[in-house]
Order: sequence, then structure tokens, then C-alpha cells
Amino acid sequence: MADKYEPLRLRNQLCFPLYLCSKEITRRYQPMLDKLNLTYTQYVVMMYLWEMGSGSAKDLSAALLLDPSTLTPVLKKLEQKGYVDRARDPGDERSLVVRLTSAGEALRDDALCVPAMMANCLGLTDDEARALGSLIGKVLMNIEREM
Repeated sequence: MADKYEPLRLRNQLCFPLYLCSKEITRRYQPMLDKLNLTYTQYVVMMYLWEMGSGSAKDLSAALLLDPSTLTPVLKKLEQKGYVDRARDPGDERSLVVRLTSAGEALRDDALCVPAMMANCLGLTDDEARALGSLIGKVLMNIEREM
């Protein structure tokens, strides 16, 4: 006879190992990011800016799936550290533009070792990492479509 509570067992939940994995990966980043004087969220913002060069706060918020109430203090802190400048867009005073400073750009070289160190920590082959990233991307796309 099947246990009607079987669907509620932790071992049957996809969300639980994903939660644990996310928490542990973020924890593994921290010693590396401490050397860069960044939190994980600040690091994600910096990666976006290293790739894009600049962006509106609205674009950053959308790309990183961060609420403006979460993003604003992160940007303020990065500005205090001298890594970014924030300014109103002259063409649209309602829009806040975020740009890397020279110090923020220079930090990029210091961060180059982080992805390789994390890849080593995870112990996945390149193909496994790509497959996992692809599956997680698919899940995120499906979740966003439902919103």
C-alpha cells in the first residue's frame, strides 16, 4: 500500500537539493569573494557590469532577477567601495545608470581566478557543467513563463 505522504518526503523533492546546492555553492564562493571585498550579490552585479560595461538599474534588476529594494543597497555599497558610479540618465531623469569605475574595471583581473576555483570545487566535467547549466536555465525559463 502506497504511503499517501510519500510526495512530501525530502528525498522526493527537487527543491530541497537545489536549495542545499545553492546555499553550499554560495558558501564556497565566500572565501574567494572576501579577498575581493565583495558579497555574492555584489559579485553577480559586478559580473553583469564587466560584461555589459554599464546599464540602467532597471536592466540590472531584470537581468539578475533582483528586486529594486535588494539592488539599491548593493549598488550604494559598490559605489562606496569605488567600483561603480550611479547617475541619473540625462535623457530620462527617472532612470538610474550604473557604470564601472576604473577601480571596478581593475577588480575584474583579480576576479579572473574565481570561476576556475569554483569549477574545481564542484568536481564536474565541462560537459556535465554545461548540461547542468542548461537544465537549470530551462527550469528558470519555465518558472518565469508561469509568472
